[in-house]
Amino acid sequence: MRRSDFHYDLPPGLIAQAPLAERTASRLLVVPPEGRAFADRRIADLPNLLAPGDLLVFNDTRVVPARLAARKPTGGQVEMLLERAQGNEALVQLRASKPTRPGTELETVGGTLRVLAREGDLWRVATPGDALAFFEAHGAVPLPPYIDRAAEEADRERYQSVFAREPGAVAAPTASLHFDPELLDALAARRVDAATVTLHVGAGTFQPLRVEDVDAHVMHAERYVVPAAVVEAVRRARERGGRVVAVGTTVARTLESAAADGTLREGRGETRLFIRPGYDFRVVDALLTNFHLPESTLLMLVAAFAGRERILAAYEHAVREGYRFFSYGDAMLLQGRAAAERAR
Repeated sequence: MRRSDFHYDLPPGLIAQAPLAERTASRLLVVPPEGRAFADRRIADLPNLLAPGDLLVFNDTRVVPARLAARKPTGGQVEMLLERAQGNEALVQLRASKPTRPGTELETVGGTLRVLAREGDLWRVATPGDALAFFEAHGAVPLPPYIDRAAEEADRERYQSVFAREPGAVAAPTASLHFDPELLDALAARRVDAATVTLHVGAGTFQPLRVEDVDAHVMHAERYVVPAAVVEAVRRARERGGRVVAVGTTVARTLESAAADGTLREGRGETRLFIRPGYDFRVVDALLTNFHLPESTLLMLVAAFAGRERILAAYEHAVREGYRFFSYGDAMLLQGRAAAERAR
């Protein structure tokens, strides 16, 4: 497979620059198995699109204010993006006009940080006190690079799901942004069950593939937790014939990582799982997901789930119908090919 096999043309005007006034107002493109027509619906229709006994699995990670401006002793400007907090140290991306060196002190609004060492594409820095608390106090919302504006106060609430609980992400699990308490109540009334895993989305989620050969790409590592309650909820859904519906690609990667040996298991760890066409899904039957960047690993994941040609046709439909793309945009509801086979 080649990176260019996952290209599509997107007019810049379809990239959502801000959220809609209501979380559930977004459009929803329903993509059934091959041979059935696409359906243009709304997120608010979701209770009628799911069946009693289905299981929705959410990601309860909470976005940290991970973007921070700094200044070198020479006066040079540095932009810092948190990847992971570890006690009084942090792994960060550093962007500066000139190379940064170990030992450099960086001045920020919250105090002085010291650059310790380079680790691959990242830098380890020492923070004045607990690193997570430091970024919570002094950082800004890390809006994705395709949102062409500075973060505003409203983004602190809207670039966060209503059930965000575990701090550690530097990007939102964007499919979760469409849910509000009223929709969750409507789904519960429909007897659609819910469970939560945790995957802390890293800054690497925005890194483009730098190689044309897809198999040569190495995924960034992300931390995840699958509680025992989720394993039990999946078992119950299977027993009653319900579907496991992953809310977002982060949930799909988490569940599939925890079932690497064929059996879903509770636990915590790090995943570098790169899901692309040819992957055999073990847990996820349906996927609710936003639209993803051309030639991205996330587009490859949804192509693995529903089929590359089917996904590219769905994206062509979405462009033609004026759907809003990416983090603050609209969503798709996909049924996987494996689930369709089981249903026959």
